[in-house]
Amino acid sequence: MLEVLDVWQNSNVVCFDVDSTVCIDEGIDEFAEFCGAGKVVAEWTARAMNGSVPFEDALAARLSLINPSLSQLQDFLKRPPRLSPGIDLLVKKLKDKKKDVYLVSGGFRQMINPVTSILGIPLENIFANQMLFGSNGEFAGFDKNEPTSRSGGKPTAVQQIKKARGYKSVVMIGDGATNLEARMPGGADLFICYGGVQLREPVAAKADWLVFNFKDLINSLE
Repeated sequence: MLEVLDVWQNSNVVCFDVDSTVCIDEGIDEFAEFCGAGKVVAEWTARAMNGSVPFEDALAARLSLINPSLSQLQDFLKRPPRLSPGIDLLVKKLKDKKKDVYLVSGGFRQMINPVTSILGIPLENIFANQMLFGSNGEFAGFDKNEPTSRSGGKPTAVQQIKKARGYKSVVMIGDGATNLEARMPGGADLFICYGGVQLREPVAAKADWLVFNFKDLINSLE
């Protein structure tokens, strides 16, 4: 554990997953519920989080089931995001310690942008997906060029972050299988599993550190 603490305390950058980590909700599930496709979409999300289907397949399937219009998305975004307890204090603490904070998510920029403004994270520090709409506001798929739109996307994003800024040590914090993936050679140096919203046992079992409360991470930076 001492080695884990050392990496955590001396890291240059911390990357957070968003859904069920920074935010209490799974954004795509909440959006599906709002659009009347909640149950079937939640089943696909569970499969994606447990790593039993390729992420890009689950993403495409969920979006086609929702088939949202731009106006539905705009109405949905009128609801303020629900942040996990203590995340604002943790982000502030990390910034005080001169660590950069990124959000690396399989969710959507449209839903994550309001979160970044609350937490004071620059928009260029987001790696996430982008829903696309046609000229009449009809759903037109998602941007497949985003690294997080496919399996293996989070390690790719972390590698890009490391390379672009020359960071020596990167920590990934999240709840699902795609976050665990980020801890691979050349990717994150440490994976902290956050189980405060959803505890996914197979992911927690392979994590370097399991926390249920962001206060534990804040206190360990004192």
